[in-house]
Amino acid sequence: MRNPDSFETIQVQPIAGHIGATVEGVDLRSLSEHEFKEVHRALLEYEVIVFPGCGLDDESQMALAHQFGQPSTFPLLKLLGATGPTFQVIEDGPESPNEANYWHTDVTWTEEPPKIALLRAGVMPASGGDTMWGSMTAAYESLSPLFRERLIGLEVVHDNEAFIEGVTRKMGDNEETHRLMNQLRESYPPVTHPLIRTHPETGRRALLWGGRFMRRIEGMNPEESQAILGFLTRHIESPTLHCRWQWTPGDLAIWDERSTVHQAVNDHFPQYRSVHRCVVDGDRPFFNPDQTTH
Repeated sequence: MRNPDSFETIQVQPIAGHIGATVEGVDLRSLSEHEFKEVHRALLEYEVIVFPGCGLDDESQMALAHQFGQPSTFPLLKLLGATGPTFQVIEDGPESPNEANYWHTDVTWTEEPPKIALLRAGVMPASGGDTMWGSMTAAYESLSPLFRERLIGLEVVHDNEAFIEGVTRKMGDNEETHRLMNQLRESYPPVTHPLIRTHPETGRRALLWGGRFMRRIEGMNPEESQAILGFLTRHIESPTLHCRWQWTPGDLAIWDERSTVHQAVNDHFPQYRSVHRCVVDGDRPFFNPDQTTH
């Protein structure tokens, strides 16, 4: 049960009913062990936490990511020669359209998608450019018990074709882009993940939703697969599952990639927008039928 008054060192204020909270009262550049434990607990309970005007730069944001685990090397940057944790500055504008305006979890087309994401607001447009998150724990729990049971055991094929299409639009449709995208396909072939996953820390069940990265339900014909995935697509669009944050420069959001989806609302185009992102390595998604927490 969420209780914002149960924290000793941080001030927690819920953003919406099922997901999201602001956190204040700590300096993220010098967290004590107890403060970090409370921040981590807030993340697990609220699934996304926002630190208004956090005061971090790229270096201190990456240092904070290290406290949650091993920061990731983004697959595309790895192909371009990166050998250590990578930091991305994502820029939207007239020459670089927003490619994240749909519900998804990051890079589910890899065998071990990230567990935590940290996103800091850089240059924000005069209006628009919010980010929204959805609780896939609440999405699962709001289904009928009978339908939940029908989804257990289903496996979904995820691939990177939608990601490749978006990168091609940003980088330009040219020979070098095609060469790099073919390399990405070869290095990261389609993978299969459970449709319902068990959270490795909380034991709660959640939809694993990759959005456009989801190709089909394994073992079903296209019509059957589309019937289920189409229904769930509409289900997770319910506003009761969401929270929304209107950024100001310097805000930091941390979210649990294992139990949420997100989208960057593309209502600011063609105004410029930049955000600074790093993610933390996760594990292979799994479903534990013996875990009874719902």
